[in-house]
Amino acid sequence: MTNHRTNETETSAKQPVVVVGAGLSGLATALGAALNGCSVTIFEADELVGGAAAYSGGQVWVGANHVAEREEIADDLDTAERYVRDIGRDHPEVRDEQAMHRWLTMAPVATRYWEDVGAINWTVIPGLADYHGEADGALDAGRYLTNEVIDGSMLGQWRERLRVSPYFPVGTTYADMFVKGRRLTHVDEGDNDDEPGQAGMNAFGLSGRHDQPPETAAEESDPLTFGTGVVASFLTRVLKEDHIEILPSHPVTELLRDERGRVVGARAEGPNGRVERHGAVVLATSSYDWDPELVRELLNLAPEDFGSVAPDSLRGDGIKLARSVGGAVARIPATSVPMLPGWRSEVGTGFAYGPEYAMPHTMIVDKSGKRYCNDSYWVDIVAKTMDPDDPHLPFFLVWDEQHHRKYGLSATPPGGEYPDGLVTSAPSLRELGEALGIDGEQLEATAAHYSANAARGEDPEFGRGTVDYVRRFAGDPEHGPNPVLGTITEPPFHGLKLKFVGTGIGSSGIHIDGDGHVLDEAGAAVPGLYAAGSCAAMTTMGSGYNSGFALGRGITLAYLVSNELGGVRS
Repeated sequence: MTNHRTNETETSAKQPVVVVGAGLSGLATALGAALNGCSVTIFEADELVGGAAAYSGGQVWVGANHVAEREEIADDLDTAERYVRDIGRDHPEVRDEQAMHRWLTMAPVATRYWEDVGAINWTVIPGLADYHGEADGALDAGRYLTNEVIDGSMLGQWRERLRVSPYFPVGTTYADMFVKGRRLTHVDEGDNDDEPGQAGMNAFGLSGRHDQPPETAAEESDPLTFGTGVVASFLTRVLKEDHIEILPSHPVTELLRDERGRVVGARAEGPNGRVERHGAVVLATSSYDWDPELVRELLNLAPEDFGSVAPDSLRGDGIKLARSVGGAVARIPATSVPMLPGWRSEVGTGFAYGPEYAMPHTMIVDKSGKRYCNDSYWVDIVAKTMDPDDPHLPFFLVWDEQHHRKYGLSATPPGGEYPDGLVTSAPSLRELGEALGIDGEQLEATAAHYSANAARGEDPEFGRGTVDYVRRFAGDPEHGPNPVLGTITEPPFHGLKLKFVGTGIGSSGIHIDGDGHVLDEAGAAVPGLYAAGSCAAMTTMGSGYNSGFALGRGITLAYLVSNELGGVRS
């Protein structure tokens, strides 16, 4: 495949720039730098471009954005800031105030800029409320942006290099999804390798891909939406620039420094040998999901308790490269990291997670057989399970035949046969507990107490069914009196040991300031080195997380960093 590059002698470009990672933030950084007159090389470790962003739902959270304004949705920066502060109130010490203000104020500017330069056509995700509806400053809609449908044919020969999400029904839209429901289709599970049969579950419970193209995209030859579509839109615009080269299958092995310690380039290993490029370096990789040592260091989770639905190229490269030249790592409490309860896929190297834990007729317990959290809400599940003073690992999902009959599990359709070795089933809860290593007598008592309350649509101990976001987007709207509460009374009973499943957003990572400069242990900038991807710690928003924060911050940092490299004031 021909690299997208013009000979440097033919351009009047300013300083060269090296971007590590061809995900959304990397592509955006490269585009911004090229538009500001820089020549850019993107090194991508994987053979596909798009990274974790292409696997995602393509949700870009931006407070007080121009797209909401033109749709007459009221918002302002003060309200957005109140929301960010409130959801991170438990650990205000990890929030960088300067970085937070820089992100909030520049995100609307960056969002408009990327649309103005033709990188994307934004649309508000209809009716999608902020995660934490109870928080001060939360909105019912308007802060989640994504792309309009883009035709994949616009990518030309790069279409085959684009990572396509196996977790969202690429080609349909959020509007379609909200109308048609959660489990729209059934496909076979597979491993993390981008094969068409691969399946997974997203936060709304959709499984895999549509078997038929969506009606709203019928006129498109290759409609791309969700995270795949957002990345495709930026990639399409990048390919129009003469001074950007993209080198897939080129993992960076070393950062180059001059005699004063300034980062002046990067060395990569490609299919045809070693490649070096010189210039300021921007680390735009994602997180560390597939590096067991970093998972243990930053999350305190062993391999048996953690998996990931992110691409398996996410091995902490950005963090390791930053550390190699003196960059520091900032830590966010593991209790605040966005992870979901899930399980090991029975095929290949993949993992799965889904709405099953939030559907009626389920509960989460620890080995004592007791519930301990709002087990329909991942935020509370992570916080309580990972509580260093009162941990609840290992933890288990338990359900009954009503759930099996109505909802299935991951790629198993309602009423279908669970794959061998995935689910443990038993005629009684006591026997199920014994088979799973749970106190069976206590499990029976817990289920009886839970079921009595669930029948009334309430959970006074832990508040299951009280979070509006979960009730609307993860439960069963046809089930009453509460869409996430149902009795666990009908045999046979089923269960499995859960893992935490990451999505490429590790929260802890490279310490940066509000403009993307990589900082050392003393808090000083490492000369010549920047970070714009999820490899950078989420000190911008602290311990609070909302879907879309990572991508929203990524495109904002890309805007700020590319302007600085191009000598443009932001």
